[in-house]
Amino acid sequence: MTSVAIIDFGLCNLDSITRAVEECGGVPSVTAERMDIEAADKVILPGVGAYPLAMANIRAAHLDEILTEKVVAKETPCLGICLGMHLLAASGEEEGGCTGLGFIGGQVKRMEPKSKDERIPHVGWNEVNPQTDHPLFAGIPGAADFYFVHGYHFDCTDPGNVLAETPYCGGVASAVCSGNVLGVQFHPEKSQKWGFTLLRNFLEKI
Repeated sequence: MTSVAIIDFGLCNLDSITRAVEECGGVPSVTAERMDIEAADKVILPGVGAYPLAMANIRAAHLDEILTEKVVAKETPCLGICLGMHLLAASGEEEGGCTGLGFIGGQVKRMEPKSKDERIPHVGWNEVNPQTDHPLFAGIPGAADFYFVHGYHFDCTDPGNVLAETPYCGGVASAVCSGNVLGVQFHPEKSQKWGFTLLRNFLEKI
C-alpha cells in the first residue's frame, strides 16, 4: 500500500484529507517530521488560509528544506491542494506578497471578476476541463464538477504547466503540473466521486 505524508504546517484541513486517503487505499501520516516525510512514498501538501502565514510556518519548521530534498531532489510525487497548490509557486501577492516553494514557475494572484455574477471568493461546485491527457484525470470525464473555495489563482509562467482550467474570472488554472509535482485548486476530498477518483489516480498512477 502507498504511504502518504500529509504535511502539517498548522493551516491544514487534515481530518477530511486523511480520511479520503484512507478511503482511497493509501496509508496517511499527518506529519511535519523529516523522518516521516523521507519514509513516505508520496507527499500531499494541503492548506487553507493566508499565503504569507503558510510560508512563514513552513520555513519556521524547515519544511521548505525537507520538501525540496524530498520532492525536487528525490522526485517524489507531490500533490498540492488549494493553498497547498499555491505554495508550489515561486511567489504569491497576498498581503504584500512573499516567495513560495518555487517548485512550479508562476505567481499566485488575486482573482478579478469578469461579470457581476462572479463573486470572490469562488465557493462551490464548478467544472474542471483537463488541457492534456494526464493520469491524474484518468477515468474522469471532461467538465466534471469539483468543489472550490478560493480567492486567488495560480498564474503559471509556462502555460504548459496548466493541467486543467475552470471557467471563472476569465478562466483559471484548476490543476497544474511539472513532472512529479502536481497541484489542484479544488478540494478532491470534498468532491465526492470524481475527487476520490483523482486521489486514487494520484496514489496508483503517479
